[in-house]
Amino acid sequence: MVASNWLSKRLAAIRTSKQRSGDAAEERALQYLQAQGLRLVERSFLCKGGEIDLLMQDGSCLVFVEVRQRADRRFGGAIASVTAAKQKRMVHAAQVYLQALSSLPPCRFDLVAIEGDQLHWLKNIISA
Repeated sequence: MVASNWLSKRLAAIRTSKQRSGDAAEERALQYLQAQGLRLVERSFLCKGGEIDLLMQDGSCLVFVEVRQRADRRFGGAIASVTAAKQKRMVHAAQVYLQALSSLPPCRFDLVAIEGDQLHWLKNIISA
């Protein structure tokens, strides 16, 4: 147990500033969504070919959440950074996640876009 604790601390220490900034954005998004009544199911679901930042429960609906952060809107901002290719990877990761479930719940894809101090929650961003 001590070795794994040491390893966790060591790995956390070598994360880049961009990774730490992304972690902070995900934490901010999580806190916001929980304040809106959503319940955390899983963080950082990874599979070959895709990732889901946050999986949340909103009533009976399973919500796949992408979190994007940009310091400003110079290059289109956080919302514009969710390209068609990124959406395709999100759908793929969601399909992999859903394959492990015994029954399929209603689902949607949301985006939490953080630009500076502004947080925007967009629901149902992908019609899959």
